[in-house]
Amino acid sequence: MLKEKEKGRKMRQAVTWVGLPLVAVLGWFYPWLGFLMLGCMVGSLGVAAFRGRAWCDWMCPRGAFFDLFVRPLSRKVKIPVLFRSSYVRVFMIGLIFTMIGLQWYLAWGNVAAMGLALVRILTVTTVVGIILGLMIHPRVWCHICPMGTLGHWLSTGKKPLSVGDACVNCLACARVCPMQLEPHEYRLQGIMGDNDCIKCGTCVAACPRRALSFDNGRLIKKENRAA
Repeated sequence: MLKEKEKGRKMRQAVTWVGLPLVAVLGWFYPWLGFLMLGCMVGSLGVAAFRGRAWCDWMCPRGAFFDLFVRPLSRKVKIPVLFRSSYVRVFMIGLIFTMIGLQWYLAWGNVAAMGLALVRILTVTTVVGIILGLMIHPRVWCHICPMGTLGHWLSTGKKPLSVGDACVNCLACARVCPMQLEPHEYRLQGIMGDNDCIKCGTCVAACPRRALSFDNGRLIKKENRAA
């Protein structure tokens, strides 16, 4: 079941990752491609408002690129707590949007220059993400990505992961989570309260006790039948 889930994710990511070089590479020659970033921004927030950070699973071209191409070469060590700090996340939002705003202010009226400003930001942040991904973990950038943080804030209560009583803290979920989250820690609460969950379902497929589900009602029914 886990292999099938991972295969399905890779197939979807194989379609979306091309959006990254489309903008970050071709955008230097065709600056208007930079405005595609705005579509990604709107898409990520729109999805977050209803399904949490599901956009970051496979719909985000950069996230897909990190999983497909950076993960095989990554050291895959534990992500430092610093990268999940609210202060760092707020700082990154302020930094990135200030840089975009400043460049747009200087280039206002020049559509090509405004598009190139977005391409420039995407290229620089992607290079940073690749370096962090190789040195630490492929999804480090996803924890400090401004749009990911905004999605994180919008995700409360949106399609939460249920953690049933069948959980025995075997850590299987934590070992496969692409965001290095630990669903088993929320067994007593019954619902994982970490909004950085990208709803990929990998942990659900990996759980040997079938204790995890994004369908709370179905999980409860299963537990009742077991009782």
